[in-house]
Amino acid sequence: MYGGGIKEDFKNAFKRPNSAHTQLIIINVVVFLFLAITWVFSSWFGFPEAFSFIYDQFTIPPSFAEFVTRPWTLFTYAFAHSLEGIFHILFNMLIFYWFAKLVIEYLGSDKVISLYVLGALAGGIAYLLVYNLVPFYVERSDFSGMVGASAAVYAVVVAAATLMPNYTFFLLFLGPVKIKYIAAFYIVLSFLGSVGANAGGNVAHLGGALMGFIYIKQLQGGTDWGRWVISVMDFVKSFFVKRSNIKVSYKRQSAHTGKTQKKTASKSAGGNSASDASQDEIDAILDKISERGYESLTKEEKQKLFNASKK
Repeated sequence: MYGGGIKEDFKNAFKRPNSAHTQLIIINVVVFLFLAITWVFSSWFGFPEAFSFIYDQFTIPPSFAEFVTRPWTLFTYAFAHSLEGIFHILFNMLIFYWFAKLVIEYLGSDKVISLYVLGALAGGIAYLLVYNLVPFYVERSDFSGMVGASAAVYAVVVAAATLMPNYTFFLLFLGPVKIKYIAAFYIVLSFLGSVGANAGGNVAHLGGALMGFIYIKQLQGGTDWGRWVISVMDFVKSFFVKRSNIKVSYKRQSAHTGKTQKKTASKSAGGNSASDASQDEIDAILDKISERGYESLTKEEKQKLFNASKK
């Protein structure tokens, strides 16, 4: 289905273009290992309070009163996972890998980053709202907090299914399954689980899923809700990476004088090309994908979509 293997995707992930999915997975794994190692050492040497303090910085609390003391957890919770087992992070990252790679193929890395962040924020806000406004959840004072990338992952899954609902994955034991049915299965599962033991987590899943749907619909309408996410990221990166124009120099032999003339042209990364497309053309291409799938695009349309994803 895709060229190259997982190992190749993770090799030099921070240097290769369109590698947001592998970069985010690496960040999640690093955070998981950091917390796990901290947990082990704090237990060995009798400092459980130190681990609890660190873990709290990645745990979004259910009450507004506690949340306002750690507002950054609305973002950081989406990069931490339960340490009670490996399956929480394993399943999240596997699902994210396949669906995020699909979104990147059509829309580029920036859209996956936007979906991840917006999905996490939507899931966290949904979680906070129900635990402070809905009596059923307010009464459940035994819930200590939430960690996990599930809301962000659900945003990517539903976004992919909204963009290209009839795209097919080949699942073990099941064979070919359209991704719209996979997304629907996860949504129904989370809806039913919203009154179970992991009620808060499942509510966050639904919040992320809703954001994934809205994001693609807005994008198809010409509005990119995630533009601010990329702007913030570029601003932060500007402190560490120096950007400059690419200068191209060449020499040309004059036909009349026989002398060599040297010319220099400056070219920015976002220069126009014959395959650039207007927003209306991109919208039409996205609509075509929704109706007939990516395979229905012409080579020129695929190139236009790819060029647009890099802007």
